[in-house]
Amino acid sequence: MKKVEIFDPAMCCSTGVCGPSVDPELTRVASALYSLEKKGFNITRYQLTNNPDKFVENSAVNNALHENGTDALPVVLVDGEIVKLGSYPTNDELAEWFNVGLEELKEKPKGRLSINLNSL
Repeated sequence: MKKVEIFDPAMCCSTGVCGPSVDPELTRVASALYSLEKKGFNITRYQLTNNPDKFVENSAVNNALHENGTDALPVVLVDGEIVKLGSYPTNDELAEWFNVGLEELKEKPKGRLSINLNSL
C-alpha cells in the first residue's frame, strides 16, 4: 500500500478549512483525504506550525525548504519520494496513487447534531 505524506504550510488548524474565508482548494483536499482515510489508506499530514520537527527530520523536505523557502509548501511525498512541491495533489493524482475511482474521493464528513428543544 502506498504511503502519502503531506507537509503543509502554517495554517490555523490541521486542515486549513476553518475561519470566515476558506480556500476551496483546501476544502477539496480535506474532503478527498477524508474519503481515502475512511477506506484505510495511509495518509499523514504534518503542519509547519504544529510539527516543525517532522520538517527538520525529513531530509528531502528539509532540502526543499532550504532551496525554495516556504514556497515549496505543501510538499507531497509518496513512499518517501517528493512528487509535488508548492501545490496539493489533484484528485486525479490521488485516485491514481491509491488505485481508486474519482467518485470515491467525493465523500464528505457527516456530522449529526441532535437537539432536544424541550430541554432548553
